[in-house]
Amino acid sequence: MTKKIAVLTGAGISTSAGIPDFRGPDGVWTKHPEQTSVYDIDLFMNNKEDREYSWRWQKESPVWNAQPGAAHKALVKLEQAGMLTLLATQNFDALHEKAGNSPDIIVNLHGTIGTSHCMKCHQKYNTADIMARLDEEPDPHCHRKLKYRGDMPCNGIIKTDVVYFGEALPDGAMEKSYDRATKADELWVIGSTLEVYPAASIVPVAAQAGVPITIMNMGRTQYDRLATRLIHEDIATALPELVDETIAAAE
Repeated sequence: MTKKIAVLTGAGISTSAGIPDFRGPDGVWTKHPEQTSVYDIDLFMNNKEDREYSWRWQKESPVWNAQPGAAHKALVKLEQAGMLTLLATQNFDALHEKAGNSPDIIVNLHGTIGTSHCMKCHQKYNTADIMARLDEEPDPHCHRKLKYRGDMPCNGIIKTDVVYFGEALPDGAMEKSYDRATKADELWVIGSTLEVYPAASIVPVAAQAGVPITIMNMGRTQYDRLATRLIHEDIATALPELVDETIAAAE
């Protein structure tokens, strides 16, 4: 029987790919708490200036040029070995997709910046296309022509598919994560501070189901006591090593 491994990733896996985290000691929001407003749904929906600032801020994010690191690639290897059953991520940088993990295994708990949608008619957009035209259209609105309105443009507000403060998580994301984490042979937590709910609750839920837990993070987390293995090493080298060991042990 091939071992089934569920994985939860947080900002720590992406800092190795050059994306600063939000909540760590040097995190974007730790140093600039006022910037949390970039992802405030009420401000975004109600105020043109806030929308324009939010779009500009997201365009300048290192996310756009970031490439998957060694740790992301290691999880692709784990999937190719037939062992990865869940890749739940708190990151919205779409680096797991870029690395090559398959969409049916990835659960973007906090959404993704890769795609956007109209808040009115739900038309889907590629965020990169919107960012490319941001100078001409700093407050992007939906251009979809509505047949029932004589081909008038919808003109609804567009936002990225990141989950903003005040929004619900994507439909079914937690249910799928709980289901696969509790049915796995192991749960690995990679680079998450486990401070943000409901994502962090995957750990106690899996522990209660008797699933052994590995936590790989530079700092401590509140759920370290539930872990059977704690790894306080650089994720960019420690995760590829763990993946190689795990695959070798299964052969």
